Amino acid sequence: MGENIFLIAVIVCIICNIIRFFYEILKDKKIIQANQFTLVIIFTNMALLWVSWGVLCFNDMHRIALPGMIRYVGISLVGIGLVAFLMALFTMKTFESYEGDLITKGIFSITRHPMYVGFILWLIGLPVFFGALYAFILAFVFIANVLYWRYLEEKELVERFPSYMDYKQTTLF
Repeated sequence: MGENIFLIAVIVCIICNIIRFFYEILKDKKIIQANQFTLVIIFTNMALLWVSWGVLCFNDMHRIALPGMIRYVGISLVGIGLVAFLMALFTMKTFESYEGDLITKGIFSITRHPMYVGFILWLIGLPVFFGALYAFILAFVFIANVLYWRYLEEKELVERFPSYMDYKQTTLF
């Protein structure tokens, strides 16, 4: 039973990542625009992605017995990622289609992409916490996807904000 749940979660994660990947490409090519409808689709997609990621890690078919301290590092990464994500969300007040000025205060004074930092920390931390080998390996594929989203967003931000290049020099990631 756990094997079936794991495989379903893998399939759902992959499909959700593919949907987000193509959404970002279509948005970059100006084929679609971020609006209320796409926000609902992407929010639902991302919620499903993160729930399925948790299920996948919890039900991983190949476990590694990691020392407790390493597991605590994993759950700490998840917590730090959640804090970074929420700080960014409360600063921006939106998931998508931010139309305001360039945000350089708060967590954005440290990192340009705190939500993506949060995603990456979740992707690494959860499999470490659960000792989930297959999920840990799959995390690197999903991290590559997050890095691609970041690349496309950086392109857009350079176009939108003349001061972005200066801001980029003073922050991480």
